[in-house]
Amino acid sequence: MTTATATTPVLWYRDLISCLQSTLATALLREGHEPLDVLGAHWEFLFKPGDVTSEEFYYPCRHPGDLGRSLAPHHGLTTRWHHPADPADPLEDLRRALTDGRWPIIAVDNFHLPFRPAYQDVHAAHLIVVYGLDEAAGKAYVSDAMPPAHAGPIPVPALLDAWTSANPKDVQDAFFSDSAIGGRYLTVSVAPDLPETDRAFVGRVLASNVAGFEAARDDSGWGGLAGVRAFVGGLVERAAGGDAGALEEAYPFGWGMQAQAALHAEFLRSCGMRWKEPVLREAGRLVEHVAHAWTGVRITAAHGRRAPVAAARDLARHGGRLVAAYEAAVAGLREAAGSGAAL
Repeated sequence: MTTATATTPVLWYRDLISCLQSTLATALLREGHEPLDVLGAHWEFLFKPGDVTSEEFYYPCRHPGDLGRSLAPHHGLTTRWHHPADPADPLEDLRRALTDGRWPIIAVDNFHLPFRPAYQDVHAAHLIVVYGLDEAAGKAYVSDAMPPAHAGPIPVPALLDAWTSANPKDVQDAFFSDSAIGGRYLTVSVAPDLPETDRAFVGRVLASNVAGFEAARDDSGWGGLAGVRAFVGGLVERAAGGDAGALEEAYPFGWGMQAQAALHAEFLRSCGMRWKEPVLREAGRLVEHVAHAWTGVRITAAHGRRAPVAAARDLARHGGRLVAAYEAAVAGLREAAGSGAAL
């Protein structure tokens, strides 16, 4: 059976994003939407103790099970996880989705993907887009915007191995292995009428983001500026107590927060350039500092996981910079929201 492969996906990538944002961007581009406007508008901090999984695409969902809505609550983007209805024929789900004109996003283990650098070397959970099947030729058409980037055919057996992998614990990757793939896949829905990125919309987004960071209480977890301070304090305390697990989960959790900050920074700079509003560009630069402050925390945690007690002091130093960056960025958002520049 052959399912149409006429349209090759556009690969959309930014340095600090993960496969979660890049695959959702592919879905948005297919619907004719600019990924930065959708994925970059919302910005928040949320840490859910006990929720972090060892997967590149981990993200703390404010809306349980809905990664799309949690990332882009202003745009009617929603996602839903599925498992194949018939485990004996998992391709049937892909056939049906492709026939219906949808490109499923499937979870995979990089170990089995011929185009990934980890091929036959390192186990790691990842996301790719399936945009075609040619079963007569034994090929599945997949796209992956993450470097080294790929859009084209791979053998169907390789796709099935990657898609159904147990993703066993791998000492070479403590952050994205040891998390069974189990044939999971995401379907994506995009609202037909997305809001226009105009001054009024950006004004509402800024006000919403500031309110989230300044909220005194967050029922979903450790949210806002209070959540940032609690996360950093907890990470340092657990490291000082010899808890290597705290450092291992900081890497995948921090990637989601880093990616979101980087996209929001670019979103604000883009709007500031478009409307010649320095206050928006300056707010964007402050949010960009948050994204880069995450690097110090994530890398220190990654390298310090084998000796967490020794890493505690450096984590406190990088964590302090992260907290200060968030506080300065939120002050910048508040100034932009109050300046009238975006209204």
